[in-house]
Amino acid sequence: MPPVAHVRNVVIDCPDPHALADFYARVGGGTPQAEDDDWVVLQVPGGPRLAFQRAEGLAPPEWPRADRNAQQFHLDFDAGATWEEIDAAHEKVLALGARPLDLEDREKKDFQVYADPAGHPFCLCRIEHQEGLD
Repeated sequence: MPPVAHVRNVVIDCPDPHALADFYARVGGGTPQAEDDDWVVLQVPGGPRLAFQRAEGLAPPEWPRADRNAQQFHLDFDAGATWEEIDAAHEKVLALGARPLDLEDREKKDFQVYADPAGHPFCLCRIEHQEGLD
């Protein structure tokens, strides 16, 4: 069955669309394109098109609490196949303004959870080496 429509953007509300688009461009690549002060688009190379929309007074989710400003979405980033690569990505996202939310049991879960500068959760994930994907 053909789809009714195709996904155009994943839209992320935030207080400062330019700053958050720049953060995600540094994490996932691409160049933010501002359409105006309230809307910035980022085409992540090999990934989705993210749009950042100004939302004054945004109350970020309190991860992992579901009873207060529940998380509505999060982004996962493949950050490498080794924990050394994950550790390097960890240092880089912290330098960009992310803050850790859950770094426990990473070997068991294969991911670590952070908040972006606007408070949205995202994950750095460890990818498994798979034959034929190199």
